[in-house]
Amino acid sequence: MIVEQIWTANDYRNFNYLIACPETGEAMAIDPLDHEKCLARAKDKGWTITQVLNTHEHGDHIGGNKQVVAATGAKLLAHANAKDKIPGIDVGLGAGDVVKVGKTVELESLDTPGHTMSHVCLLSHTDQPALFCGDTLFNAGAGNCKGGGHPVELYATFTGQLDKLPDETLIYPGHDYIANNLEFTLDREPDNARAKTLLGELEGQDLDQAFVTTLALEKEVNTFFRLHSPSVVEKLREAYPDLPADPSAQEVFVKLRELRNSW
Repeated sequence: MIVEQIWTANDYRNFNYLIACPETGEAMAIDPLDHEKCLARAKDKGWTITQVLNTHEHGDHIGGNKQVVAATGAKLLAHANAKDKIPGIDVGLGAGDVVKVGKTVELESLDTPGHTMSHVCLLSHTDQPALFCGDTLFNAGAGNCKGGGHPVELYATFTGQLDKLPDETLIYPGHDYIANNLEFTLDREPDNARAKTLLGELEGQDLDQAFVTTLALEKEVNTFFRLHSPSVVEKLREAYPDLPADPSAQEVFVKLRELRNSW
């Protein structure tokens, strides 16, 4: 499996992706908002885009569908429940469905509600798994729930699915928000030395060669995985004095997401 991460350099800070089979040159485009860059990169690599996958229905993820499909004849894949939200879906995906690209690439569909209620992530069946996670999981952060989602559902996705993936899983999100997210982590957990070090290491990074985290690293620096950290809970109580003495992980997650909305 070959992964091509495409930095759009737009105001939304989107990442688009091409996933290619090295044997056949067939490729899947994930959320190809910048259709010109995606089509040009595929041409440069000698790949043929045969499928387009939308992780969810928001305009900054489906905005390039029409142009890519028109140029390539690719089939459009998305969550089965997004059929009334994304025009032209050819294949509706559910949990556990396997998407094949060429002869060698297999990607498993994960039903990951929270950012929206019809969101899929793709998990590669490779020696080192890779997760293409749209706006569910960001590097050092979590998606908001203001565009048709719900924080309790996002919590369930994080703890019931993402947290159980192999630690070596590579994380490929739909946007670059890592610097702001690390700053939020440090605001919530000022003694997180790993987050502080990483923030310094990433200063001025070239986003055409963006740093790729693993799930193990996310568990160190992503506040939304650190729900049992005494520092996180103590700091959260400053903002929410009525927080129970021993809050549940769900309570911590929901309050963190609420704070992040206005931070």
